[in-house]
Amino acid sequence: MAIDLGAEKLLAAMKGDQKIAVEVKSFLEHSSAISEFHTALGQYINYRTALKKEESDRILYLAIPTKTYDSFFSLQFTELTVEENQVKLMVFDVEQEVIVTWKN
Repeated sequence: MAIDLGAEKLLAAMKGDQKIAVEVKSFLEHSSAISEFHTALGQYINYRTALKKEESDRILYLAIPTKTYDSFFSLQFTELTVEENQVKLMVFDVEQEVIVTWKN
């Protein structure tokens, strides 16, 4: 399996002096947030595993909109799953096009 770090939904970037990769998810494509979450989590785990082999110094983040973070990612199940799978989050404001917070 190859990861295209220039792909539309997986971006290579820098955070200070750290090399990062960002998987951007809108959570707008499916009618079910849980279905979108399952897809995003699976892709995140696969990308993280592949990055360990290809670019072990790059840290992967899942980027999500503030609206999704405030609603769906504040649920106990989602919080537990994110913690259990060690998902690093980057929360962004869609309208202002800025990063609101980083969650490690």
